[in-house]
Order: sequence, then C-alpha cells, then structure tokens
Amino acid sequence: MEELDLRMLLRVFRKRLWIIVLITILSTVISGLVSLYILEPEYETYTTLMIGRPMDYKQEMKYDDVLLNQKLVSTYGEIAKSKVVANEVLFNLRLNLTYEELGEKIEVKLVKDTEIIKIIARDKDSAAAAQIANEIAKVFMKHVAIIMKIENVQVIDVAEAPIKPNKPRTTMNLVIASVLAFMLSIFAVFIYEYFDNTVKTPEDIEKSIGLPVIGIVPKVTYQ
Repeated sequence: MEELDLRMLLRVFRKRLWIIVLITILSTVISGLVSLYILEPEYETYTTLMIGRPMDYKQEMKYDDVLLNQKLVSTYGEIAKSKVVANEVLFNLRLNLTYEELGEKIEVKLVKDTEIIKIIARDKDSAAAAQIANEIAKVFMKHVAIIMKIENVQVIDVAEAPIKPNKPRTTMNLVIASVLAFMLSIFAVFIYEYFDNTVKTPEDIEKSIGLPVIGIVPKVTYQ
C-alpha cells in the first residue's frame, strides 16, 4: 500500500470532516450528560492544624524545636489516620461506616517545610464532609497530646461546608472528551482511508494496475 501524501491527507480530512465533527460533538454531549446526571457530586473541605512542641524540650532551643517538629509531622499524620482516632470519630458522629470506608473519605497532607498538617475530608454531603474533618481534628488533638506529650496543638483553619462540589469537574471533562474524540476520530479516519483499497480516482487505477488512464467516461444525467 502506498503511503498517504500531504495532499491526500488534506483531501481525506475535508472529505471526512463531517464524521470527525459528529464524533466530537457526540462525545462531548455524552461526557456532559454523564458528568451532570450520572456521576454523583463529591464535596471536599479541610482543616489545618499547627503542631506545638513536646513539653520535655527546653524553650530556648526554638530552632531545634522547629526542625524536630517538622520531622515529627509525618508521625502526627499517621496518628490522625490511626484506628484509634477513626473509631472515636465514627462513634462520636454515629457514622454507619467501617474504618476502611472512613479512611477513603479522609486524607492527611503535610505542608512542606512547616509544622502544619492539613486534614482533608470528602463526602457526597457538603455538611458531612466539614463535620468529619473537624471531628478528626478534635479527636486527633486529644490523642496526640497524650501520645506525643505535645504542649499545644492549634487549629488554624476550621473546615467549612463547601458550596460547590469538587467532583465531577464538568468543564474539564468536556474539554478532555472533546479533544480526545477529535484526535481519535482523525486517527480512525486516516487508518480507514489507509487500508481502503477501493478505486475512487484515476490515480488509484494507475497505482493499482500500473497503466496510464487513456480516457474517462463522464457521468451523464438524463432529464
């Protein structure tokens, strides 16, 4: 099979443009319908905590305390995600969830080069997400004070019920769907054209049988 040259590619693109446009529009519409009516919205909120220093460290060693606390933040994060904290949160909020199910709804991030941790909660209900984040912070503060003998843990940001859902991101889904559909439809059209052996033009006849075309019978329309 002969390779497609640039002029042929442009001809194929113009000829099959309606297919490319149709597939792109259909894919975009389907993506929008799925995002709006099938995918359930998910809300995300967070609370941030400033971790204090352990009580048994001298107050004048301020810089060393900061370095120590930065290293211990990962430990604090594990405490926030522990079963002890999770089970108490489930009990306090009367949530009908398992430890694993609650774990899927929360995430603990460490703010780089600081003594701050961010507790993120996600839920299909906006108010529930804020309630979970704040309760985890509350229970965590109690347990970390006992386990690590922390002098103080302060809440910087209280989780608030978000107004808009974090997911699905309808606009982004539409853009991704349209771009992918456009690219894939072009690829599919050119692949189809490449493997299509049917004769459409005089040039196709010359390439197929290796002989020049000496005449063409015009199409006659009878009225």
